[in-house]
Amino acid sequence: MTDQPAMTSPVGLIAGTGVLPFAVADVLTKRGAAPVIFALKGFCDPREVQRFRHHWIGLGKFGALVSLLKAERCRDITLIGGLVRPSLSDLKLDFGALALIPAFIAGLRGGDDHLLTTTAGFFESRGFRVLGIRDLAPELLMPEGCMTRARPDRDAEADIARGCDLLRAISPFDVGQAAVVIDGHVVSVEDIEGTDALLARVARLRAEGRLRGKPGRGVLVKAPKQGQDLRLDLPAVGPRTVEGLAAAGLAGAAIAAGQAVVAEPQAMVEAADKAGVFMVGVLA
Repeated sequence: MTDQPAMTSPVGLIAGTGVLPFAVADVLTKRGAAPVIFALKGFCDPREVQRFRHHWIGLGKFGALVSLLKAERCRDITLIGGLVRPSLSDLKLDFGALALIPAFIAGLRGGDDHLLTTTAGFFESRGFRVLGIRDLAPELLMPEGCMTRARPDRDAEADIARGCDLLRAISPFDVGQAAVVIDGHVVSVEDIEGTDALLARVARLRAEGRLRGKPGRGVLVKAPKQGQDLRLDLPAVGPRTVEGLAAAGLAGAAIAAGQAVVAEPQAMVEAADKAGVFMVGVLA
């Protein structure tokens, strides 16, 4: 948790893909706060969003979004869920965002963290407070320690340490937030396609006989970039991650404790126990 003043209600959730926006909305509702979802067209799930007060908004319609946020009295907001990195032409910026074109061009030339920071700065400059999951729903963060019946052995712990070292080393380049290490060898690093694609790549390499390590060895290590704004784009894991681990023949995953999100913790642990893989929270 941060030392910020108490969260105000209603809270605006600018929502992309995945289950995370709705998991946060559920937590806020249970806490007595009123979530309002500003669903990005073409990204947010149209079925799930119906459960909450919501508005649909086009990508790049920043002026319209600011007006809606103010109309709903949302002082506190968050940017949450997946989003395919847009080009400037994809954004179709409205009149309210025209003055920001130079900043967005600079943001698009940088990495994902640079672009997200630029976007957050836009809202902060208009009087909104941008919060993260650590502020809104800390119960969704990965806990420290092993969550599953399976536990990492000494070899897996060595792979975890190597993966953490690697992610720290590549942080300045603002690339992926995950890597796969098998028996001390860095097999693959997450790229723009994300963790699911990373695990699918490892599964393909194994099927092609290009990996020497036996199935049931090796780990996925996942952690945010060093110096990353932890309000934005925290790593996320869930049941789908477990499916990818099993298909890739890995022993388990080590996730940065307190710095990654588990949207469906019970389902994830049940899936991991069934697959015989471990899920452990580590201090990365």
